[in-house]
Amino acid sequence: MRHPLDTLDWPISTERLLLRRASPDDLDATWAFRRLPETQEWVTAAVKTYDDYRERFLREKLLADLLVIELDGRVIGDLTLKVQDAWAQEEVADQAENVHGELGWTLDPSYGGKGYATEAVRALIDISFNGLGLRRLHAECFYDNESSWRLMERVGMRREQHTVKDSLHRTRGWLDGLAYALLAEEWPAHR
Repeated sequence: MRHPLDTLDWPISTERLLLRRASPDDLDATWAFRRLPETQEWVTAAVKTYDDYRERFLREKLLADLLVIELDGRVIGDLTLKVQDAWAQEEVADQAENVHGELGWTLDPSYGGKGYATEAVRALIDISFNGLGLRRLHAECFYDNESSWRLMERVGMRREQHTVKDSLHRTRGWLDGLAYALLAEEWPAHR
């Protein structure tokens, strides 16, 4: 089955950035920032070695969902968009196929505080709603990952859930979790 991101024309430019599909050639560029302790603090899987990272990065499903963020030809971060089915009753399940998306992002910390992550995530939201026709996007993070949830709020996502100590962090133990979402009809560029 063709991945929804395959239906778009890449790359996509924003005011300062270029978003494109990730390829195996992006392994070293993404490892450069994903290996950093401040990055590994919040990512789902903090791989310790280059070989472990290469094995994870080159997995077909992971690579299919991955975009890279470039600034002046340099990879400064990555984005994920996992297109999913919505929950639906059996009689209408076909109408719920590939209508939701789960967002994720990682930015090289040396490029933080300049609005690049906000610009890239806004572009990904626009791609999701206007390019792919998704109806809902969501993202989750640990409550302690303030930069992530503040980014979700900056791009207009709504906090839908604050859970108490339900999310297990590899070094911090059980932490609160947050879930944010946005509907296509709420996205200003969609109106």
